[in-house]
Amino acid sequence: MRENWFKSSYSGQNGGCVETRLHRETVSCRDSKDITGPALTFEPSQWQHFVNAVKADHFPTLGA
Repeated sequence: MRENWFKSSYSGQNGGCVETRLHRETVSCRDSKDITGPALTFEPSQWQHFVNAVKADHFPTLGA
């Protein structure tokens, strides 16, 4: 069930992780604790916008 899904190498063991999958013209994202649950699907440009916002520290850190 985990084929083609990837988790960041920065993910720890705290359970707060997401997995992503590239599939044709989309990027999907799901909760790594619930691999049979729903996944959000984005166009690559939308995903890149999100990644850039994370890198620019536009979101608070969990537990902060």
